[in-house]
Amino acid sequence: MSQSLAKVLVHIIFSTKGRMPVIAPEVRHELNAYIVGILRQLECPSILINSVADHVHILCCLSRTLALAKAVEEVKKGSSKWLKTKAAALRNFHWQNGYGAFSVSQSSVDEVRRYIANQEEHHRRVTFEEEFRAFLDRHGVAYDERYVWD
Repeated sequence: MSQSLAKVLVHIIFSTKGRMPVIAPEVRHELNAYIVGILRQLECPSILINSVADHVHILCCLSRTLALAKAVEEVKKGSSKWLKTKAAALRNFHWQNGYGAFSVSQSSVDEVRRYIANQEEHHRRVTFEEEFRAFLDRHGVAYDERYVWD
């Protein structure tokens, strides 16, 4: 084959350091848009991004030339630097060290979009920790609870 073709859809989740609820409602739309721009530069077109007080959900198409870890690193690094300029209370802002990334089939995109869009309502019933554990379990990811949180 003379051409390399790929469509790898991924749902990425990461939280603020210590899951501190520091992403204020008034900055979330801007943060989401900023992450869209970072992903565009990485040739990882975003499908939907939504942030809440203590974490972010990203649904995007991973570039065929970029490792997932590098894409997440660039998103976290760029958005962290940007957030630190938005308010004095965010000057020491950090994302958690790790992240979760889960493959999404094309047939599930609408379902995942709805899930990401409804984060505010969802987290009235479920904590981030419960949500993340459920993702790990649903996707068959082995983990040691001692090393999941920071």
